[in-house]
Amino acid sequence: MSEDFLKEVEHVSRLARLNLKPDEKEKVAGQLQSILGIAKKIQELDTTGVEPTSHVINLPAILREDVVRSSLPVDQVLLNAPKRNKNYFQVPRITAVE
Repeated sequence: MSEDFLKEVEHVSRLARLNLKPDEKEKVAGQLQSILGIAKKIQELDTTGVEPTSHVINLPAILREDVVRSSLPVDQVLLNAPKRNKNYFQVPRITAVE
């Protein structure tokens, strides 16, 4: 396994505030290397003449008409708020991770 994958796992786990043990970091780094290896193989496929698709079978888009209607009253929405500040949800401040 490459040291680069281990560094990426450490970086992402720090951003996600995950406390991974060294053996867990190794396992995730190995999985990441495997996934990216598969993606690299897929990129090497010759797709000349193959139309891009968003789905494996041709499905029509089922759309509904937009209907304008009233929103819920603010007081009713904020009944579910664990903490509120006037007419807003109040959430904890997010600080940067170093």
